[in-house]
Amino acid sequence: MKAIAAVCIAALLAGCGSKPDASTASAAPPQPIRITEVQAQVRNVPASFEETGSFVADESSDIAPPVAGRVLATPVDVGAFVQQGQVICELDHRDAQLKLQQAQAQLEEAGAAVRQAQSRIGLGTGAFDPNQVPEAAAARANYESAQAQAKMATADSQRYANLVNTGDVSKSAYEKAHTQQETAEAQANAAKQQYEGALNAARQSYQIVSSSQASLASMRAQLAQAEKAVSDTTIRAPFDGYITARPVAAGEYVALTAKIATIVRIGTLKLQLLTPEQRASRAKVGMTVLARVSAYPDRDFTGKVSAINQSIDPNSRAFILEARFANPDGALRPGMFSTARVLLPAGEDAVFVPRHAVIRDKTTDSNQVYVVQGGKAHLRVVLTGESDGDQIRILSGLAAGDVVAIATQGSNQGSSEGSLYDGAPVDAVTGKAKARS
Repeated sequence: MKAIAAVCIAALLAGCGSKPDASTASAAPPQPIRITEVQAQVRNVPASFEETGSFVADESSDIAPPVAGRVLATPVDVGAFVQQGQVICELDHRDAQLKLQQAQAQLEEAGAAVRQAQSRIGLGTGAFDPNQVPEAAAARANYESAQAQAKMATADSQRYANLVNTGDVSKSAYEKAHTQQETAEAQANAAKQQYEGALNAARQSYQIVSSSQASLASMRAQLAQAEKAVSDTTIRAPFDGYITARPVAAGEYVALTAKIATIVRIGTLKLQLLTPEQRASRAKVGMTVLARVSAYPDRDFTGKVSAINQSIDPNSRAFILEARFANPDGALRPGMFSTARVLLPAGEDAVFVPRHAVIRDKTTDSNQVYVVQGGKAHLRVVLTGESDGDQIRILSGLAAGDVVAIATQGSNQGSSEGSLYDGAPVDAVTGKAKARS
C-alpha cells in the first residue's frame, strides 16, 4: 500500500509541474516526457533601440467662436467625422443680419452721393479736367472774348495816337479810343478773375467727389465687416477630422474664450518617444520605427522619424523623438501608449525560437523556456522581443545553439499529463524551426 501511495504522490507532483521527491523517485522513476526539441537560431536583424511614448494627433484644434452669441444648433456629436467646411455650430445671427442690412442701405446712399457729385461737375469716366466743368468752360469763353476785345481796343487806341501826331484826328477822338482800351482791359481782367474762380470752384467740387468716393469705400468696408459678422455666426470645421469634445449645447451663451468643439486629424499620427540623451548621436530623421500598442499586441505599425527635439530636458536627461505613422484604417488613436523600436542602419545578431516554445507564467508575470541539457528539461526565464511570423526574438536568458523543448502534450495549457517541469527527464524528437528571410 505504501508503494502504491508513493507512486500516486510522484504522479501528482509530476502533473503539478514540481520535481519529484527523491524518496518517491527511488521507488518509481519518472517516465520521460515526450518533447520536440528545437535549436535556437541566430539571425542578423537591424540594430535598434527601444523606447516608450504616446501617440498624439497630427492636428488638434479647440475651436472657439469668432463672435460671442447664443447657440442655436450643434449639428455634430462626439465621435462624428467631419469634413473641412462642414457646419459644427450655429449661433444666433439676427443682430448681425440687421447690421448687414443697415450697411447695405448706407452703401447705396454713399453711391448715390458720389454719382450726384460727379454729375454736378460733369465728371465722366475719364481723368478730371476743371476746364470741362460747365461753369468753368463758360467763364473761360467769356475771358477769351474779353481778351480779344481788349486787344482790339488797344490796337484802336494806338492807331488814334499815331493819327493825333499827324493831325488827322482830334485829340478828343484819341482820348475816347484810349478810354475804350482801358475799359476793355478792365473787363478782360474781371473775366480772368471769374474764370479763375470757376476753376477753383470746379476743383473744390472735385474734392467733394473724392470725399464721396472715400465715404463709398468706407461703406463697402463696413458692408464687408457686416457680411463677415453674419458668416462668423456659422462655425465650420477647419480641416477633416473627428470630433472628440463638444461641450456646448443649444441655448447656451458663448463668449469669445469659450470652446465650441475639439477636432483631431488622425489620418496621420505622431508618436512622441522620450529618448535618453545617450541616443542623441544615433537618432536621425528618416529612421524606421516599429511600434506596438496593447490594443493590437501582434501587429507592428511602421513609421518614420520625422523630427528630433534638439533640446534635452535637464531633469529627465532625455529628449523627444517624434515619428509619423500613416493611419488609414484608424486603428491608432491619440493617447495610445506604445512601445517602439527605432531601427538603426547597422545590423546585429539576434536569437530566435518558435513562439510556442515560450511559456507565459502569469503568477510571476514572466516568460519562460525549457532548455534541454543531459536528457533533462531546465527552466529558464527569458526576456522576449519582437515577433517574426511564428518566431520570437529572445533578448536575454538564451544563447545561440541552446536547444529548447516543446512538449507534445499540455505544457502550454497546464494539463497534468505530459507537463514539463524543471529537471524533468525528456524523450526528445528533433524538430526544425522555420527559417524566414
